[in-house]
Amino acid sequence: MKILLIGDASNFHYTLARGVEREGHTVTVASSGSGWMNTGRDIDITRRDGTLGTLHYASRLLRLLSSFRGYDIVQVTNPIFLHLRPGKMRWVFDTLKRNNRHIIYEALGTDYNYVRACLDGATFRYSDYLVGSEPTPYALAHPDNQEQWLSKAMRDYTCHFTDNVDGITACLYEYYRTYEPLYPEKLSYGGIPVDIPAGPCRIESVPDKVRIFIGVQSARSQLKGTDILLRAAQSVAARHPSLCELIVVENMPLKEYRQRLATAHVLLDQLYSYTPATNALMALAGGIVTVSGAEPEYYRFIGESELQPIVNVTPLDSLEQIERSIESLVVHKERLPELSRQSRAFAARHNATEVVARRHIDFWQSVIDNSTRL
Repeated sequence: MKILLIGDASNFHYTLARGVEREGHTVTVASSGSGWMNTGRDIDITRRDGTLGTLHYASRLLRLLSSFRGYDIVQVTNPIFLHLRPGKMRWVFDTLKRNNRHIIYEALGTDYNYVRACLDGATFRYSDYLVGSEPTPYALAHPDNQEQWLSKAMRDYTCHFTDNVDGITACLYEYYRTYEPLYPEKLSYGGIPVDIPAGPCRIESVPDKVRIFIGVQSARSQLKGTDILLRAAQSVAARHPSLCELIVVENMPLKEYRQRLATAHVLLDQLYSYTPATNALMALAGGIVTVSGAEPEYYRFIGESELQPIVNVTPLDSLEQIERSIESLVVHKERLPELSRQSRAFAARHNATEVVARRHIDFWQSVIDNSTRL
């Protein structure tokens, strides 16, 4: 197949592309590099600030759109997969649809339907916007975020987009749950691809001092719950200065971030997720013990009853409960080598790049085959 992947988040598409290429397909990634993360891409589509930046972006997109034709699969990461308003996005989407064989939506971030599911009080017990029936700190601090995603222009365009894509593949349980009642006939689960490092797991013996790592995205700290996790970790580190140290990094390019993460024993990831996402999976792949979302619904969804190494924390937990979950890894550090082994085994089983690439290839091929039969 000849495949074009547009947009990216935390190097998802670039990692997937390399795995799909190893299966013998031709893949091109066009993205802005996820902003300050500066992730890999074959074609850069960064939009610069200011009037000149806007003019240059529009001119470049017109040139690129004329060349984005004849692909078997074009996969995009959001209904708003470029830095454009919904009205202009509709024209871009329709152009890509007309000039290529199939369009796939990789549901891997916030969109109109996901926000609706978060707010309906039935799909999830908690979400980025609600915990039970109470708004989250992020929702209270950013009411304009919901308004933008739920606006009439966004609703109308998103419905046009999701009605007309040829398939939807979800990278997380939450996005699968969002789209399952809406488009079950064209939905698949893909997962997030991570490379499994060669060599030993991170923790082969009990460390003298447990290194706890947390990466803060300043603009998304409340959204991910890292503000709460950081407070809990600071309390634990203050109580046990001889047993652990806390490493905090902020808004770091991906390459440097990975280097720093590789020195840790424990990663604190996020609070509002049912599912380990990219950051957690990168850590798990290296054998770093991970504190993140890993709810029973998620393990049932992926059919995993044996390997459950992720230390599950949720916004339903009190700050003291979260502190105890982190503290347990410090005062019972003899558990870390076995959790490290299980962490890598879990990532290899469910999210190794070749596993996720194969799921995507099989789904893309089924879309092509179904259209041929029609």
